[in-house]
Amino acid sequence: MKRRIFIQRAALGSVGVSVGAAILACAETKKENTAAIVAKGNGKIALPVVIATWDVKRATEKAWKSLQEGKSALDAIIDGCGVEEANAEGQSVGIGGLPDREGRVTLDACVMNENGDYGAVVCMEHIKHPIAVAKKVMEETPHVLLAAVGAEEFAVSKGFKRENLLTDASRKAWEEWKKTSKYKPIINIENHDTIGMLAVDKNGNISGGCTTSGLAYKMSGRVGDSAIIGAGLFVDNEIGAATATGLGEEVLKTVGSFLIVELMRQGKTPQEACEEAVKRVINKSPNFEDFQVGYIAVNKKGETGAYSIHEGFMTTTYQGGRNEAVHPDFYNKK
Repeated sequence: MKRRIFIQRAALGSVGVSVGAAILACAETKKENTAAIVAKGNGKIALPVVIATWDVKRATEKAWKSLQEGKSALDAIIDGCGVEEANAEGQSVGIGGLPDREGRVTLDACVMNENGDYGAVVCMEHIKHPIAVAKKVMEETPHVLLAAVGAEEFAVSKGFKRENLLTDASRKAWEEWKKTSKYKPIINIENHDTIGMLAVDKNGNISGGCTTSGLAYKMSGRVGDSAIIGAGLFVDNEIGAATATGLGEEVLKTVGSFLIVELMRQGKTPQEACEEAVKRVINKSPNFEDFQVGYIAVNKKGETGAYSIHEGFMTTTYQGGRNEAVHPDFYNKK
């Protein structure tokens, strides 16, 4: 599969971060590997900030531009994630996403704003931008989560167009997989297909979003963590936000994103909180060497953190027109 080769060579396990233009320095430490973004002259961390899972520089750039235009943090996230949802070559979210065992591309997404409002869709087919539909669920229904056909019908009623999301490349990959049909997740490949994005605007207000096509070749009807509040995403505007990527079943068991925010409430940095959440997964999962889980987080001040179970998870910082990628610490039982 071309996608496997690309990911293995490029080490796609990155975190894209966009930060303010007024930047003096970016000093990295083990405990706060992306936190020390200092605004010139006042000693404060520069806002706004956009941070996303994986190497999605076009998405974080789009979200950053939206914030610069005066849009809300949530609208910036919808714009940014929409870039990846429309990327048919990505094979991870939106159009081109790898299908389930039956060849159907089913999408999950959720959003959460600074007021604690939440909206989500799960197992939705034929709609390219599930994160935008999730926002509509939050704003225009009395519910917080719609599923399957109901989610699709709601999207169409709001002007979203039905389209075939299974591209030729994804179909061929699925047909190749069917030759054996012996599914085993491959670290940083089949079980990473999530774009999580967090944003803090210039006023310090925080929002988040998460969008995915889920585990490749999953059982029909499977739902992971990405659209579930507290697991794949959690935002508390008083404290900070977190989002997850990797094997959703393991994230769900520990309600990881909520845990990270609560750890930050207790005084931990975003980096320390991400590390603790990963270790909780490991402590409850004796087979942790067989899957990947990673978290990113941001606090009210704009400090960020990132941590994962396995090597390959990267942080990419976009600041002042520069992109710099580094490998943050990851759990190593040795």
